[in-house]
Amino acid sequence: MVTAPAPDAAIQPTRAPAPDPVVLYGVFGLLLLGPLAFGAVEPWSIFVLEAGAAVLLMIWIVRQAWSGELQILGNPLFAPMLIFALVVILQIATGRTAYRYETISTGLLYFAYGILCFLVIQVLRRTSQVRALTVAFTVYGFLMSSFALLQSLSSTTRLYWIRTPRMGGWIYGPYVNHNHYAGLMEMLVPIPLVFSLTRGARGPRKIAAGIAAALMGSTIFLSGSRGGMLAFVVQIALLAVFVVWRQRSRTITMALATFMVIGVGLIVWLGGGELAKRLASIHAETRTELSGGTRLDIDRDALKMFAQKPLSGWGLGVFPDVYPQFRSFHTNFFINEAHNDYLQLLVEMGSLGFAAMLWFLFALYRNAVKKLKNWSEDNNGAIALAAMLGVTGILVHSFVDFNLQIPANAALFYVLCVVAAMDAKFGRLRRRQVRRLDVIEEIPSPDTIPDEREGQREAT
Repeated sequence: MVTAPAPDAAIQPTRAPAPDPVVLYGVFGLLLLGPLAFGAVEPWSIFVLEAGAAVLLMIWIVRQAWSGELQILGNPLFAPMLIFALVVILQIATGRTAYRYETISTGLLYFAYGILCFLVIQVLRRTSQVRALTVAFTVYGFLMSSFALLQSLSSTTRLYWIRTPRMGGWIYGPYVNHNHYAGLMEMLVPIPLVFSLTRGARGPRKIAAGIAAALMGSTIFLSGSRGGMLAFVVQIALLAVFVVWRQRSRTITMALATFMVIGVGLIVWLGGGELAKRLASIHAETRTELSGGTRLDIDRDALKMFAQKPLSGWGLGVFPDVYPQFRSFHTNFFINEAHNDYLQLLVEMGSLGFAAMLWFLFALYRNAVKKLKNWSEDNNGAIALAAMLGVTGILVHSFVDFNLQIPANAALFYVLCVVAAMDAKFGRLRRRQVRRLDVIEEIPSPDTIPDEREGQREAT
């Protein structure tokens, strides 16, 4: 009588340690808390963001040590992020920053962004997590846009109907500046919108996601942010390219057209008159800017600042401290940002930091586009498309505003960047014929299937 030997632990396939839900949902909890705290622009909310990121990193390290196995997953964007950090360290160590304290303070904030990006890549591994986060961001965006709409219809000048901004502003939602609310929605809208166009969304879930995306998108226009309007139009045009050119699906095309009709209807119904006035002002105000408006003057002054320190810049975060000596016009207002994230980065970080940013964006789009071939059927492609659209909206908006100087928006932006560029690791949705019925099944990604050949080699 021959019996099979008991399975040896040595020949069992090695499995990666289970992702930590505390770290995963802690990271996204911080990302969702930031906008509610007025964009995380005040000292206490910045502290919560930085301290929260540090605590989550410590939890991850302790869990890795406890499991006895340290596994670090890479991302194509980590290299340019590291180069950017080295430039900041160079500014501090060599005294090239105009204001050492400000550069250190802003550098710590960027370090917190980096921690959140690193942790997301380490713990976001399962399709079930992606589904839960999709639902969470959709519900969050729907509630946020509903709140912002109700607040605007009440004609209040107070945040949450309670707090009056010290320096004034054009409030919308929890933000003092309506442009920054638009920036947040530019990143959130693609999540339910892309989900509603995939094969994984069916019936009530598809309708609910489409309605949520339409409401969120309509508030971008109702907020009155012209930069946000332009960015959103670019996002929809880019999505239409992938729908019509890459997918060529009549169902998906009709779903996108329905979304646009619902969105336009909501805009006209809720604020058509005010929006028409805002759009009518674009031509006159654009002519003013081109003939010497404030933003164009700031741009010219910023180029003069760059010309004096073209290599390593004036120092991260020091623009508002250095700019007054270069200001070419009179104003009673304090110019705290350049209203152009690209020029501000060029001034503060010089050619070295700007080159790192170009490398960052090149790696982002190169790796994201690779996964978009069958995005409506592939979770990896759908995730990459939603994140890439959100990132693109901010990049367009950054030519005329400073969303990336707002910690809540910047943190979400950088996390979406690394998610868009991450390696394919999630299951794929395909149709197969089973007893004459169309069934959608989830096909695991090759990255998630244990390699049994490793066990065989070890046994040999």
